[in-house]
Amino acid sequence: MRVSIVVAVWILSFVLPISQTLSSSNDETLLNEKTEGKVLELDESNFESAISSIDYVFVDFYAPWCGHCKRLSPELDVAAPILAGLKQPIVIAKVNADKYKRLASKYDVDGYPTLKIFMHGVPVDYHGPRKSNLLVRYLKKFVAPDVAILSSDSAVREFVEEAGISFPLFIGFGVNETKISKLAIKYKKKAWFSVAVDFSDDLMVHYDFNKVPALVSLRPIYNEQSIFYGPFEEKFLEEFIRQNFLPLAVPMNHDTLKILSDDDRKIVLTIVEDESEASSQKLIKLLKAAASANHDLVFGYVGLKQWEDFADTFGVNKKTKLPKMVVWDGDEEYISVIGSENLEEEDQGTQISRFLEGYREGRTVQHRVSGPSLIGFINSLISIRTAYVIVFVVAVMMLILTIGKEEPLRVGTGRGPVDSATGPGAERADYRPEDKED
Repeated sequence: MRVSIVVAVWILSFVLPISQTLSSSNDETLLNEKTEGKVLELDESNFESAISSIDYVFVDFYAPWCGHCKRLSPELDVAAPILAGLKQPIVIAKVNADKYKRLASKYDVDGYPTLKIFMHGVPVDYHGPRKSNLLVRYLKKFVAPDVAILSSDSAVREFVEEAGISFPLFIGFGVNETKISKLAIKYKKKAWFSVAVDFSDDLMVHYDFNKVPALVSLRPIYNEQSIFYGPFEEKFLEEFIRQNFLPLAVPMNHDTLKILSDDDRKIVLTIVEDESEASSQKLIKLLKAAASANHDLVFGYVGLKQWEDFADTFGVNKKTKLPKMVVWDGDEEYISVIGSENLEEEDQGTQISRFLEGYREGRTVQHRVSGPSLIGFINSLISIRTAYVIVFVVAVMMLILTIGKEEPLRVGTGRGPVDSATGPGAERADYRPEDKED
């Protein structure tokens, strides 16, 4: 018995160093690939080692046959060296979830691709953009400090330039960091936050504020900014920050509807024929002016041409006189203002003021939307995927029922199979972050 124990110990004394050497060798390989900025290919043998040894890992759980995955792959190849070169590197990795099903199941992978960022080993679902340039800017936020401290005019300019245009920016001039740090943590995924502790009068002129403390909100993608002079209490600060996630006049689309789902304000919705027309652009400027004076409301617009299904839920079709204004609760109800249902071409600013006056005085008629609510529109893509599954199942059942039936031979009607990834209608001009294949 003693001899067997001694032999076992002797064997372990050789095996353990070898296994440790192999493990460290694997880790070293991962780190070498990390520094080279390549997309790591992980599996069940090295996945846990990777997420524990690398602080930030962006993982693509994919399937080789998945069309969306094939489209995403080159975008990740472009983004990988850029993210690896950050001061706080982010490594991009891939897992064949169709092959390594146990690993996929552990991390709740229910469709392809499923994207997650592992921060110090803790996974967070990623629902952001997939184009390489936008993905890089989005992921930068995960490794950026909650509040950037800016000590000069040049530091402010560099902060604004590096932040890009994808997110709103908040710069506190003469604002104590502790005043906004809690909200910066809460809304880190939605905006950039900074505090300028030293700046010139020229910068005050540039950002159009005349006293401190002041919190400047920038929305670069819409070329808009707002100034907040206080009071610097959390309640009022949060209200200002949340109101400035969106532009003064909000274009209605799937992305802005997601943001609006967290906003409890009523939505003054203007429906136009075509958002791009000069007359519509002129009206949008008037809506921005109205929004500046009515912060308790969200002002939005949509073109019938741009999103006909959405406009249809408010009783608008090609025969409707436009522009039309309603007040929507963001759910299943909206109201029209008696005598101000539509806008005439002349003096639209006065007509908007009359509409708001009628709304606040209660001269309204209540209606129910004829289609999905705001949440319904957000989830509509999921419903579309479900419909695809149902259609596929019905098609398979019909095929099974027809097997064995004798059909007369037909001449000149045979067609080869159509690949779902390359067939007609497979490629869309735009593909959204939520697109997956089950």
